[in-house]
Amino acid sequence: MTKNSEYKAWRVHEKNGEYTGEEETCHIADLPENEVLIRVNHSSLNYKDALSASGNKGVTRNYPHTPGIDAAGEVMESGTDSPAIGAKVVVTGYDLGMNTAGGFGQYIRVPAHWCVEMPVGWDTRTAMVYGTAGLTAGLSVTKLLKMGAAPEQGKVAVTGASGAVGSVAVEILSKIGFHVVAVSGKPGLADTLKQLGASEVVGREAISPDKKPLRKPLFANAVDTVGGTPLAELLKQILPGGSVSCCGLVAGAQLETTVLPFILRGVNLLGVDSVEIPLDDKKVVWKKLAGEWACSRTEKTARDIGRRDLDAALKAFLKGESSGKIVLDHRL
Repeated sequence: MTKNSEYKAWRVHEKNGEYTGEEETCHIADLPENEVLIRVNHSSLNYKDALSASGNKGVTRNYPHTPGIDAAGEVMESGTDSPAIGAKVVVTGYDLGMNTAGGFGQYIRVPAHWCVEMPVGWDTRTAMVYGTAGLTAGLSVTKLLKMGAAPEQGKVAVTGASGAVGSVAVEILSKIGFHVVAVSGKPGLADTLKQLGASEVVGREAISPDKKPLRKPLFANAVDTVGGTPLAELLKQILPGGSVSCCGLVAGAQLETTVLPFILRGVNLLGVDSVEIPLDDKKVVWKKLAGEWACSRTEKTARDIGRRDLDAALKAFLKGESSGKIVLDHRL
């Protein structure tokens, strides 16, 4: 393999304010200089990828660009002892797929400290069934547990439950004994959510706008993946001393609420970052997902697509029509 070697990537171009993505041939020589060259076997689709593909300058500043905030593959070149050439690695977060060419290309070049050694028992597809979404779900559950959340306290809600993060959160929480209430705007997926372990499935009306500053407390704890008004309404329904881990903004970045849930019920709002956290924190969650938190149902139901399917799949994210986990297989 030489620097002039070619590879395929799905690249987004800007023309007259319009953003379009298509498969094209690229050269390894054009990748940014860095310590580790990885041949990507699989990637994973995320909401942030859809934003990048649609020209969101808060995610990606310059085009043409290769999205893909997740990648799993084999190290082909390395300027360090770790990871070594031939190692299987997972790369998520940091600047990958944002302003650094990402996993929607067959090759990436990244700093060594972005790479996590493949967890024991996983292959690259399994790693990308989880990807950033699975990592975020695991981190969200971890935060609740650190705050003392326990099944005997009562029900735990998961908003955006049919999405990539929410579905994994539902399965993890169910697996460790919680009574999970899945909140979803997709009634047709109720049976799927119950198969993942949800004890109850409710519609978005459960967290629809209400003028009252506090509502009847229904949930001991919660994982919120959507933000905005649904998060504000969810906070009003948490039992005293309960916690909500927050990791998404598909429903909006603004949070209009009062201090009452916090000062009258002692509710805890826990922010979850899966991008810039220390590598050791990622390793802890990856190990759990490969072991005691393994989500067998999620692994079985994940959908595989090729690069030519990316445009439609990413547009579905933006329309709120996507569900479950979608894996990009560069062999398709």
